[in-house]
Amino acid sequence: MTNADRSNAVRVRGLCKTYGRLHAVRDLDLDVGYGEVVAILGPNGAGKSTTIEILEGHRKRDSGDVRVLGEDPGAAGRNWRARIGIVLQEASDFGMLTVSETVRMFAGCYAEVRDPGEVLELVGLGATSTSKVRTLSGGQRRRLDVALGIIAMPELLFLDEPTTGFDPEARRQFWDLIRLLARDGTTIVLTTHYLEEAAALADRVAVIAQGRVVAVDSPERLTAHANSAATVRWMEGDRVHVEVTSHPTELIRQRSANGVELAELTVTRPTLEDAYMHLIGAR
Repeated sequence: MTNADRSNAVRVRGLCKTYGRLHAVRDLDLDVGYGEVVAILGPNGAGKSTTIEILEGHRKRDSGDVRVLGEDPGAAGRNWRARIGIVLQEASDFGMLTVSETVRMFAGCYAEVRDPGEVLELVGLGATSTSKVRTLSGGQRRRLDVALGIIAMPELLFLDEPTTGFDPEARRQFWDLIRLLARDGTTIVLTTHYLEEAAALADRVAVIAQGRVVAVDSPERLTAHANSAATVRWMEGDRVHVEVTSHPTELIRQRSANGVELAELTVTRPTLEDAYMHLIGAR
């Protein structure tokens, strides 16, 4: 294992994957440090799912060097697979099994596991352990998916759009669960379409466009990729004024000289959404 492999749970260099004439991933580089939460953002067709599937060992790559927990996922064996957890986008459905039966069934597939009862408490399903899986709500099923993904105490957890379809309250409850896992030392790689989710959970955000990572940084610093100027809006009489400036305080001072009132004054800075739209080339 190289020094880079020891410091990074995921290390990707020059990853390429094509489907016929379609270049799904082209010369992609990515690092994820141990204990880090990294969110991967990108429009549909950008290469997110293909990249994650290659990292999970579920899809072969055409070229490039990939190391996940120090091993090539395309050749890694059973022991390596026990070190990663995967929560797919589709919710699990185990028919007539109870929640507890489902978790215990999965626990029987691994040599070392967490206590199933403790896992259910951790994901907030302790009170529904005897309920049939088919009776669970969508949010509860996603929590069950996480329980199955972490039952073997993975070092690295992949989450594929984990809160799609959640209402705001369920989404924030799920965020609390992810933060708890991160505090426990689990490395987490998640894909999401929700910029707010990436900003709330991720140490760093990687933006993928046209098969490449076009930027990777903390959510706060990623906004520097957008125009850093502030937008100042105010009303004078019945007229709306809008100006973009790097010095909003000076502008307001000038415009309010001689007692001029700037009604409904607002000053806004670029957001993560602004930076994201800029990076993916949206218009």
